[in-house]
Amino acid sequence: MTRSHRTLPPLNALRAFEASGRRLNFRAAGEELGVTQGAVAQQVRALEDQLGLKLFQRLARGLALTHQGTRYLADVTRALDTLAEATGRLLDRPETVTISVTPTAATKLLIPRLAEFHAALPDIDLRTVATEALADFDRDQVDIAVRLTRPPFPAKLQAQLLFRQELVAVASPHLVKGLVLPLSGEELRKLPLLHDSHDHWPVFLGSREKLPGAAFNHTTLALDAALAGQGVALVCRAFVAADLKAERLVQVTDATATIGPDYFLVRKRSPSPRKAVDAVWDWCAARLSPPSDEAP
Repeated sequence: MTRSHRTLPPLNALRAFEASGRRLNFRAAGEELGVTQGAVAQQVRALEDQLGLKLFQRLARGLALTHQGTRYLADVTRALDTLAEATGRLLDRPETVTISVTPTAATKLLIPRLAEFHAALPDIDLRTVATEALADFDRDQVDIAVRLTRPPFPAKLQAQLLFRQELVAVASPHLVKGLVLPLSGEELRKLPLLHDSHDHWPVFLGSREKLPGAAFNHTTLALDAALAGQGVALVCRAFVAADLKAERLVQVTDATATIGPDYFLVRKRSPSPRKAVDAVWDWCAARLSPPSDEAP
């Protein structure tokens, strides 16, 4: 028999039979199910008529299962237990929280910490949307956003500063092998410069003209090129802190520049915020901000 052609008794009748089989009393079964004794008896009788079998012997003081009833009760109990367990697993599924982040913040800050996130908040599924576009919290169904922005913020939004933009020039140790660090501005200009969509090099080097070098539409791509020894990238220190610590990159000049706007954690204010969203917000505020000894 195919699944689409199953012949099953009504669920209420099966529940009435199972409760009556355990209690061996229609009245007690009715109290358990929240219905009358007569309703239970009627459901069991309808089930027996549909099956063409007697499941109970009606006694003066209660019920007794027939041989067929005993066998059927074991199977029905197992089936109802399976349904209850499946429903419980469905309802216990992790709650989903959606966070919108810039591609660089996703790659350099969030993704490396996902194992830590799941260990800290195992009952929450984090859905990450990496985009430079501003999030519409209602239309995009976003709960939290990490954005490069500046105050003031609309009253409907809650914002918390994560870190300021401290720009540092970084390169692979292989690119600057043999050079004495830190480099001067003139020495830095002689190296291949990697540009991203923000292109802060002219400001950083005090140049009024566009500087030569490979250009990328995302900071993450410029960083990948720097890691591959292709040139010097100019990026926010927070994004390369781990690479600098692991010596995959080195800071090639002591010069830095702190510019605006800054990176903020943002969400829509709600009179009754979800606990899961609160938990992710607190985790992001603590773990996506640089340690105090690294903060600019």
